Amino acid sequence: MKKLSVLCFIFLMAGFSLTMDAKPKWISLFNGKDLTGWFVRGKATWTVQDGVLVGEGGMGHIYTNATATDFELKGDFRISSDPGAKSNSGMYFRANPPVDKPDDFPRGYEAQICNNQDAYTGWLWKPGKGVGKATENLSKDGVWFNYHIMMVGTHIQFWINDKLVMTYDDTEYKEGHFAIQGHNPKMKIEAKNLYYRPIKAKK
Repeated sequence: MKKLSVLCFIFLMAGFSLTMDAKPKWISLFNGKDLTGWFVRGKATWTVQDGVLVGEGGMGHIYTNATATDFELKGDFRISSDPGAKSNSGMYFRANPPVDKPDDFPRGYEAQICNNQDAYTGWLWKPGKGVGKATENLSKDGVWFNYHIMMVGTHIQFWINDKLVMTYDDTEYKEGHFAIQGHNPKMKIEAKNLYYRPIKAKK
């Protein structure tokens, strides 16, 4: 009986340890029905069409009410444009609208979404410049792809369709919203299956 009690205690402690070590659950950022949980800055128009978040009409950003410091983010994206027009977008994190010009570009990090310039999808951008180079471009206009973004402390990593394409370290931005960019007229950015989960950074 004593031996059985000891074994039960060991199993209970093992289960408790697994529970303590388990990662937080994924949290949905987009309900697929409306813009609940988001706020808009700039000229771009944001709608929900057939369960997809759609941005069109020019430069502007849509921000989540949720903020994060250390996290994983995943989502599916598709970018397209009218013939002759250029498409450019990005998924921002640790980002905030500028206090003096709230409709301007966010102050934070951007996971680039663009297939017509040297700093293509998978690059890391900070305001005005690409800083973290992607190893290859695994996306193209008109085709859905999956972005997986992780930032813990100063360490940033991007995966496109489950392949690691960018690793970079930076200390500038500490906390902020997630945001999606509308950049040019006559282009469209679409997003769905948007989730994040917080990560507790090791000290």
